[in-house]
Amino acid sequence: MQRIETSLPGVLELRPEVLRDARGYFAETYRRDKFAEAGIKDCFVQDNHSSSRKGALRGLHYQLRHPQAKLCRAIEGEALDVVVDIRLGSPYFGKWSCVVLSAEKMNQIYVPPGFAHGFLSLSDRVQLLYKTSEFYYPEDEFGVLWNDPQLEISWNITAPLLSEKDSHLPVLSAIPHQNLPQYAIK
Repeated sequence: MQRIETSLPGVLELRPEVLRDARGYFAETYRRDKFAEAGIKDCFVQDNHSSSRKGALRGLHYQLRHPQAKLCRAIEGEALDVVVDIRLGSPYFGKWSCVVLSAEKMNQIYVPPGFAHGFLSLSDRVQLLYKTSEFYYPEDEFGVLWNDPQLEISWNITAPLLSEKDSHLPVLSAIPHQNLPQYAIK
């Protein structure tokens, strides 16, 4: 497995070794000991699967009292996966990074707890699988508006398909501090 640092410390792109032959391919997409060697020691407790049509944007979401690490990959199509550091006190607060997840490349993104996460479907259909280190609690879901002008995220779309909930999320500067995760120096 290849481990690639992004512009946000702790957020990683991962590329598995893919064995291809006339039959197709084989790849290990998760193996706890190899992920631990790469610095990912989370215990994943839930798997999620989403399907989106082109132009759908989901996010930017996070849980506060039950923070989730996420391990995301596309099994069909391509998606622009975006991560924003929203940890109060972080030297990277308000900064973002992105990875194009591709079923063809079989790459993944690891998102540590304390970051807002979302993605934009780039192909006609995108299916994403993602593991989380904590269960989903609807009452604990928070979010940041996808097009917050202070974040200046390069989505390269002006009118994505949004859920009603996502279209009304606040900008980062309007979120009360008690509703943001705290940065912990390691």
